Amino acid sequence: MGIVKTVRPYHEPAGGWRALRAMGTALLEQHVALAGMATLSRMNQPGGFDCPGCGWADPKHPSPFEYCENGGKAVAWEMTTKRCTPDFFASFSVSELEAFTDFELEMRGRLTHPMRYEAFSDRYVPVSWADAFALVGHHLNALPDPDRAEFYTSGRASNEAAFLYQLFARAFGTNNFPDCSNMCHEATSVGLPQSIGVGKGTVLLEDFEKADAILIFGQNPGTNSPRMMTELRNASRRGATILSFNPFRERALERFQAPQNPVEMATLTSTPISSRLFQVKVGGDVAVLKGMMKHLVAADRAAQAAGQAPVLDWDFIRGHSVGIEALIADLDATSWDDIVRRSGLSRDDIEGAGAAYARAERAILVYGMGITQHRHGTQNVQQIANLALLRGNIGREGTGICPVRGHSNVQGDRTVGITEIPTTEFLDRLAARYGFAPPRAHGHNVVTALEAMLRGETKVFIGLGGNFAAAIPDLARTQEAMRRLDLTVHIATKLNRSHLVHGRDALILPCLGRTETDVQASGPQSVTVEDSMSMVHASTGHNPPASEHLMSEPAIIAGMARATLGAGSPIPWERLVGDYALIREEIEAIFPIFQGYNARIEVPGGFHLTSLARERIWATPTGKANLLVCEGLCEDPAVTEAEALWLTTVRSHDQYNTTLYSLSDRYRGVYGQRDVLFLNRDEIARRGLADGERVDITTITADGVERAVRGFRLVACDFPAGSCAAYYPEANALVPLDAHDPQSFTPASKGVPVRIVKSPLQPGAR
Repeated sequence: MGIVKTVRPYHEPAGGWRALRAMGTALLEQHVALAGMATLSRMNQPGGFDCPGCGWADPKHPSPFEYCENGGKAVAWEMTTKRCTPDFFASFSVSELEAFTDFELEMRGRLTHPMRYEAFSDRYVPVSWADAFALVGHHLNALPDPDRAEFYTSGRASNEAAFLYQLFARAFGTNNFPDCSNMCHEATSVGLPQSIGVGKGTVLLEDFEKADAILIFGQNPGTNSPRMMTELRNASRRGATILSFNPFRERALERFQAPQNPVEMATLTSTPISSRLFQVKVGGDVAVLKGMMKHLVAADRAAQAAGQAPVLDWDFIRGHSVGIEALIADLDATSWDDIVRRSGLSRDDIEGAGAAYARAERAILVYGMGITQHRHGTQNVQQIANLALLRGNIGREGTGICPVRGHSNVQGDRTVGITEIPTTEFLDRLAARYGFAPPRAHGHNVVTALEAMLRGETKVFIGLGGNFAAAIPDLARTQEAMRRLDLTVHIATKLNRSHLVHGRDALILPCLGRTETDVQASGPQSVTVEDSMSMVHASTGHNPPASEHLMSEPAIIAGMARATLGAGSPIPWERLVGDYALIREEIEAIFPIFQGYNARIEVPGGFHLTSLARERIWATPTGKANLLVCEGLCEDPAVTEAEALWLTTVRSHDQYNTTLYSLSDRYRGVYGQRDVLFLNRDEIARRGLADGERVDITTITADGVERAVRGFRLVACDFPAGSCAAYYPEANALVPLDAHDPQSFTPASKGVPVRIVKSPLQPGAR
């Protein structure tokens, strides 16, 4: 029986019995129901393993069920009894595998052996670890310039693996570190240091217990960080104001049924989450933020004229910031008519949001990739920082900025050196510690790495986790460029699309998963991760490995390093891999912020990496927080078509990054399909189309390159005028490589101008 493709409304709350049922179904499908429940009891617990999914923080006193639906699915996918063996690869050529869907590739199960691409048979064949490492060393050492290699990192990698990886690449001679952060929160890493001196959030989990208001911008926590729902539910039930700004009316932002709460589950009740939910036009976030700040300034003037307490925190502004005069002048010069037009919200709505924020003594400002993945992502982030600073909402309990990052250690990777723009101090420490001269020139990020591939300059790509070829923009051009590489290497647990977008030589190197026991020379090992609130804690797997042929990520990195750098390398790779505590000592030696690393991770819950901004210490050139002006409302004057729509890419509920757990998205009522375009009914009717019809979607661009996806089904939904949405990564083909934030190089996946026409492909519309 084929997959049934339907669209039907979903009326239940997020979470609840449906979440438990979906998690149970995932465990059953992977044949790990009993073992999976036993493993889940150790997830996010002291002495257990860190969730391989999102980077949300753990409470100081975790419940016995400190996991969510998507975390349960991630464990099921890793624990699956299904195996992707050499026999499978012998049965299908790579050309034949290209016809598999991404979901079908994932469902083949865990990789069991290192594999090498064999060109004459167009198949992956088994290869020994020694020969695989030798092949990597051969290709790297044959390069005329180390900068012809790219070292990509996924946020799944541990601190220990990431540190060894950057050490390997820099000893080899390059700072080329395209990283998954480049595609999601690089605007945070660039924008916040300019504003407040740190590139991370300033909150701890306990701040949510003390906040009077929580503002959520461009974030869908019910799907992308479901454990955050516990804090939002608790805040709502104690009377905190929650304001959500998002194009979709996401179900989790409306109401939530806590699976861990027996009363809600037994009574089938739920908790309202958002006090108000504002459906902002795609790309209209700066307009909303400026409108709220404009209201605060006007309210402050009125209050002071009436002899009342000020609305702005002038003591904080004068003592801790610079730039208030320029910011107020810009807000005064910005008209309400323009703000309303660009945001898609009424003036009353925006002023109401500003008033609610002003009433809160303590507020947290949360944001996700709906803010960062724009041509103006850095400016979006900085305007959120401005909004926080105007009310002194940084550096007090119950306040702060909270960027919600994705993968479990994407933030930690950056902390331990995965960056293409290393500081001089960091490089000096490496040189002094290891006796080699690390490269000083800035390296490639994702966008510049892809540009180098298109120019034919890059020859080798090594991927530490992830699904790079599916996650990147401009798929037709960039994937073709990857196929022209001399060598592609992917360190992975399961088969994915990137393994089929291979170079002339290619390796798939299978590694241990987060749930599995990692035994090295000194015995069982633990790794460490940093969550999105800068808490660092240990993660220890207890399950037997999926195959005796698997190696850990640190061991694979060390094997490649030894084969490339030779016996003369000053770095004791074998000794470090034999005992990960020694790697942590090396991290501590390079990064003093990790002082006492090994002792501190023995404490349940780990330790916090101090945030200077949280202490109201501003590591900026001015020595203070900077209120930064954003000129205009971030409109694109080049897009003049009357019928243009602004497309945002989104993830389904049954998805984590590029990993698909099914082809459905129950909270949005879409089942068995992903080739859909969400659009409101008025926009559909205005174009002479009908709900359920198929359309072709084409990017509006002036570079002469056609970027299109065809035969997408229209799904009528409550969505802002002039805006539409489609799933990631299916819509990545529509995102031009040059459509990125000029400061952070974050691809503008949440703001692509497109046109749609009725498609000649109309089968199965209903």
